[in-house]
Amino acid sequence: MEDAEWVLVRKPAEKDLWAPSLVEEESSKPLKVTFSGPAKHWTDAIPIGNGRLGAMVWGGVASEKLQLNEDTLWTGTPGNYTNPKAPEALTEVRKLVDSGKYVEATEAAVKLSGDPSDVYQLLGDINLEFDDSHLNYAEESYSRELDLDTATASIKYSVGDVEYTREHFSSNPDQVIVTKISGSKSGSLTFTVSLDSKLHHNSHANSKNQIIIEGSCPGKRISPKFLSLNDNPKGIQFSAVLDLQISGGSGVIHVLDDKKLRVEGCDWAVLLLVASSSFEGPFSKASASKRNPTSESLTALNSIRNFSYSDLYAHHLDDYQNLFHRVSLQLSKSSKKILGDKTLEPKKLTPISSLNLKGSDDALVSTADRVKSFKTDEDPSLVELLFQYGRYLLISCSRVGTQVANLQGIWNKDIEPPWDGAQHLNINLQMNYWPSLPCNLRECQEPLFDYTSSLSINGSKTAKVNYEASGWVVHQVSDIWAKTSPDRGQAVWALWPMGGAWICTHLWEHYTYTMDKDFLKNKAYPLLEGCTLFLLDWLIEGRGGYLETNPSTSPEHMFIAPDGKQASVSYSSTMDISIIKEVFSAILSAAEVLGRTQDAVVQKVREAQPRLLPTKIARDGSIMEWAQDFEDPEVHHRHVSHLFGLFPGHTITVEKTPDLCKAVENSLYKRGEEGPGWSTMWKTALWARLHNSEHAYRMVKHLIDLVDPDHEADFEGGLYSNLFTAHPPFQIDANFGFSAAVAEMLVQSTIKDLYLLPALPRDKWANGCVKGLKARGRVTVNICWKEGDLHEVGLWSEDHSSIKRLHYRGSTVTTNISSGRIYTFNRQLKCVRTCCL
Repeated sequence: MEDAEWVLVRKPAEKDLWAPSLVEEESSKPLKVTFSGPAKHWTDAIPIGNGRLGAMVWGGVASEKLQLNEDTLWTGTPGNYTNPKAPEALTEVRKLVDSGKYVEATEAAVKLSGDPSDVYQLLGDINLEFDDSHLNYAEESYSRELDLDTATASIKYSVGDVEYTREHFSSNPDQVIVTKISGSKSGSLTFTVSLDSKLHHNSHANSKNQIIIEGSCPGKRISPKFLSLNDNPKGIQFSAVLDLQISGGSGVIHVLDDKKLRVEGCDWAVLLLVASSSFEGPFSKASASKRNPTSESLTALNSIRNFSYSDLYAHHLDDYQNLFHRVSLQLSKSSKKILGDKTLEPKKLTPISSLNLKGSDDALVSTADRVKSFKTDEDPSLVELLFQYGRYLLISCSRVGTQVANLQGIWNKDIEPPWDGAQHLNINLQMNYWPSLPCNLRECQEPLFDYTSSLSINGSKTAKVNYEASGWVVHQVSDIWAKTSPDRGQAVWALWPMGGAWICTHLWEHYTYTMDKDFLKNKAYPLLEGCTLFLLDWLIEGRGGYLETNPSTSPEHMFIAPDGKQASVSYSSTMDISIIKEVFSAILSAAEVLGRTQDAVVQKVREAQPRLLPTKIARDGSIMEWAQDFEDPEVHHRHVSHLFGLFPGHTITVEKTPDLCKAVENSLYKRGEEGPGWSTMWKTALWARLHNSEHAYRMVKHLIDLVDPDHEADFEGGLYSNLFTAHPPFQIDANFGFSAAVAEMLVQSTIKDLYLLPALPRDKWANGCVKGLKARGRVTVNICWKEGDLHEVGLWSEDHSSIKRLHYRGSTVTTNISSGRIYTFNRQLKCVRTCCL
């Protein structure tokens, strides 16, 4: 036995635990984002990340850049998020609202505004310079791709008779960005590498074949180009170390100018990039930090230096695929075309994913070209790719122990990014986490809950001082310091104290999917309780015996006041009340589960709940956005906040509130299809909840529009060539919204109900199979369909029995899903077989 070898057998991926018997699955198409040349713009580059460390891979030939990010690099220090003058201003605004003076209330509400958020920063760049021969590479040999299956970016090209390859990945278990560069001929690899940053920094190379860069973020949100270090308080300090290893027996390394490393004549080289910062948490000043980023980076590097490239790649792959391989999606068009009474077999078409360019056997059509052609070919495999790309990005920018995904995930090239790269809580941050539960990535949501805990601490101070209320509150925009006060500027965006309440709905959703009672007891309930206490104090006695919110806005949207002028401040916007209803329902349900129905806060909620204003229908048949039926000056506004009750909320449903659903439909028609990417995806999810497959698909198709980075102002929404979603400019929320919306088209659920293919576009995705989606009640869902009709369903729950009502096109069957068993149902929803997990 001493000579026997141990073979590591990986546990089967969750998507492979169930195999359909009634349909033949098609072979999966490669999940790759491909490019026809090096990046010309940042949005052409390939994003990689391990949750904390990210890079954008440009794929240049003679010169290459890896633009780097680390998720704790922000301007500023902990702030004071209170305003002692706010109570007086609040009284004034409330009186003006009560008097119907909405324009004056809007003007006076500026006194309730606060300071801006701090700003997400960048780390720097790895720069690679190759010799001049690379300027004459064979363009037809060039390929650049991101393989979603392995979370690896790769570049290949030929110079003469030498093929060069580069591979890049960002490892979560080893907390390192890894690059391997190799040439096909011995001794053919020569290049120079350096580190740089737009932030204040210094760098040096040493005899250990390392480059160390040390720098700092501004202690104030002022651009470093306008600020000297002497004028700036100490901000977050950072360090990165790049370690260079080359093939043994060939090649040498020289230090150039004390800042660069030059490699000459080797077979291959491996670059390891580690980084650290002095950030100790949202309540710790950078000036008081005892962390030494350089020392920590060197320690991290030393812990992995003895690993081979193969070791690092294996660790990365095992970690990443454990998450990514939980879900698979296959979509295809109908194999038949029905015309009149005749069934016509179409000519066999070559799928676009396998077309060749320039006559090369290896050069595939670029993903950008696939996006361009989608308007005509509507290739379902591109939908698969974009669905999985959202999952890939979430795994890559939000992992246990990292910062919460911001407006750009972790990928940012600017010291002054659009909208500060900050967390925006009136849709964007929440949408970032919409796919985490249905798309089987529950762990990726943990940073949101850690962040919510920090917000609750600062938010309790804001609630007490600004509003003389108990509990905790968060407004529209925040940052790494857990800012909870209103934003600067006009009330139309700054005055919106419902951000924390919306996040709290994610706490209950997490429980409904996972049935994790410990999480509900120890994490969710205390946060829900604090949020509810604020909402109870924020609600005041209003008209007709109802409890109302005053002042109130509908995020970023104005209305026409009775005097004909535009205003934004009134009372009890539909979104306010919808979110409060959702939070109240959540804490009542949580109290039932935890046996806390006699808690004082629960009793108060029971008394307040029936006094909340019901959702009303306007004269034109749409959902009223405000408590009064004001005229809308911008009917095509990007926000659909007043439809929150349908999605992501649950107070409007097809079964229980058909009149309100019809009004939601009218609202969506009224809003139109144009808008930024996140708006498009919210509308997709809303149409899906209405079980309207045609319009849900129209919005999917609307997003798939290639944005020209040189003229992005001409676009609303759309995709860049690397599949990043556009506002424009780039915001990552719609990437996540896409995955969530597609999941919603295929599976919807309550704790007791499971709706199969509720918004399937049967003529567009006639055949398909999805495996590994999650439903509420801790149920894993697998569905296969053919020619638009359900064929087979596989359900299981690993350690939690669940009674489910299965719904499909008017048929309903009740079944008991026992833990540890896989149940397979046919198209009539009859159980045809069971087996053990």
